[in-house]
Amino acid sequence: MATPAEIAGSVFSQNFNCSQSVFSAFATQFGLDTEIALKLASPFGGGVARRGEVCGAVTGALLALGLARGAKVPAGKEEIYRLSQEFMHLFEEKHNTVLCRDLIACDISTPAGYQSAAEKRVFTTICPVLVQDTVEIVQKLLESA
Repeated sequence: MATPAEIAGSVFSQNFNCSQSVFSAFATQFGLDTEIALKLASPFGGGVARRGEVCGAVTGALLALGLARGAKVPAGKEEIYRLSQEFMHLFEEKHNTVLCRDLIACDISTPAGYQSAAEKRVFTTICPVLVQDTVEIVQKLLESA
């Protein structure tokens, strides 16, 4: 059976976005069909709708954490907030930011910025590393939570 890191890498290599790659790596483990996971995470790539905001790997991780440990009643949301904040802290500790445009040093919200990112090959050099790092952080948190 493939590990979440292997699944995420495989999904990303098929040209799915960072959010889809991370979220789908955990989906079936927590009872969600892969196809549905891919659909749910699809708008979050490129820093939310390719706006360069919060990294897609980060949003995929938050979706995965919510699926795994999210609140089923309003009173339970503090625990998922704590776990999500811990994830954000660990990601920022490793990468200094959660913003896509800062992580890849390109503003992909514009055609020129997207072209620059493609020419710099950030989607094949930086993004796969972010996906793998994110999956590892999520795994560590889920194992300890």
